[in-house]
Amino acid sequence: MQKSFKQRIFESVRPGLIFISLMWLVFFVEFVFQSRFNDFGILPRTWEGLRGVLFSPFLHGDLNHLWSNTIPALCLITGLRVFYRKDALHIFIYGLILTGICTWLIGRNSYHIGASGIIYMLASFLIFKGLFMRRFKLVALSLVVIFFYGSMVWYVLPIRVGMSWEGHLSGFISGLLIASLINVKADSDLIYSWQKPQYKEEEDPFMKHFDESGNFIEIKEEE
Repeated sequence: MQKSFKQRIFESVRPGLIFISLMWLVFFVEFVFQSRFNDFGILPRTWEGLRGVLFSPFLHGDLNHLWSNTIPALCLITGLRVFYRKDALHIFIYGLILTGICTWLIGRNSYHIGASGIIYMLASFLIFKGLFMRRFKLVALSLVVIFFYGSMVWYVLPIRVGMSWEGHLSGFISGLLIASLINVKADSDLIYSWQKPQYKEEEDPFMKHFDESGNFIEIKEEE
């Protein structure tokens, strides 16, 4: 049965909730045990630092850092899942790895932590893929992302001390590359009854007015 758009949004929230829950869980563990896991971040051009490709998105420097990444991560992961349900996991994994490796290659010699690289990757992918595919809903989604997160583009430049602009730039480039090079199909909404999987031609009130040769036949209403 074809699900409504609202149902798809509701179901698509779960992956984003799981992701941000892990972020908060790690921060809670650090707080309770008064420890820091920054050593599991990305340390550029060291073998040890490669583990940060997987772990760094779940590590944050302080509560403000964590909170500033929470809502964007939830919204963008949900948007990815709603419009690219079949390929969302692949896109996310490719983006996670590519963003992390790019940061590992170009980053300064310090630990890079936080989910902002993933956020930039998702925003970049949703914007460019929507524009490339030229479908109304996807272009509308692109414009919404630009409206809310367009100002983030300035943070791919080294304009703030202590901020991993290399991670932002890596995420932005990764999203653009994935949107350009990987062929994914957006989920389409089935508008007409004959497009739906459960459609049966013999039960269609309109089709009952035509015989097997396509000739119109008049059906008398029962008294």
